[in-house]
Amino acid sequence: MITSPDNQHLKTIRGLREKKVRSRTGLFAVEGEDLVAAAEAAGITAEIVLRGGVDVEQTLLDRASLLGSGTRVIGVYRQHWASPGGAAVTVYLENVGDPGNLGTIIRTAHALCDGPVVLGPGCADPYSPKAVRASMGSIFARPPARAALGDLSATKVCLDGSAELDLRAVGVSPPLVICLGGERSGLGPEALALADRTARITMAGDGPESLNVAAAAAIALHELGNRMAGDG
Repeated sequence: MITSPDNQHLKTIRGLREKKVRSRTGLFAVEGEDLVAAAEAAGITAEIVLRGGVDVEQTLLDRASLLGSGTRVIGVYRQHWASPGGAAVTVYLENVGDPGNLGTIIRTAHALCDGPVVLGPGCADPYSPKAVRASMGSIFARPPARAALGDLSATKVCLDGSAELDLRAVGVSPPLVICLGGERSGLGPEALALADRTARITMAGDGPESLNVAAAAAIALHELGNRMAGDG
């Protein structure tokens, strides 16, 4: 059992709080039995697994916690990146800088269309602790991809609050890319210029002007995915 805070495994875990360390090593850490089980279910082999009271003293594991809370187990894994393309429905993100939103969208895309999330410029690190936790294990089953929007060969539907076309009126056929930008900046002009369709999610008359990007992604995936399934 590990009894020293200077143990190399603990040093590795603590270092993975930093994006520069994750980028340099290609590793990331997860906390909790649910995420470690999700990795096992996806056939992902851990580089390190430390269980409190079994492999390491619980107090030392608590101090290594990435999210600032105690945990029973921490696992370290190698980052995986998917190849973009080939899916019936793909989500493309640009300037989504909040890791919680990013992880939630990865989880939602996995649940509603079993498709990947492609990261464009300005996105948060999907392997940060908050993004991994928000993905609830989907980061293992459907790892993200990196690509420019112009490199994706599919019908591109870009969500834009100023668009005239309602999302419910968009004609769809696979393969499809649903494109979303961050809440403040939205999609940039370069992305919008590549759109085959631009559409908005219509709000209630006295409702808010915009939606959280993770909520918008869920609505778009549910709406377009359901209609594609019905057409099939």
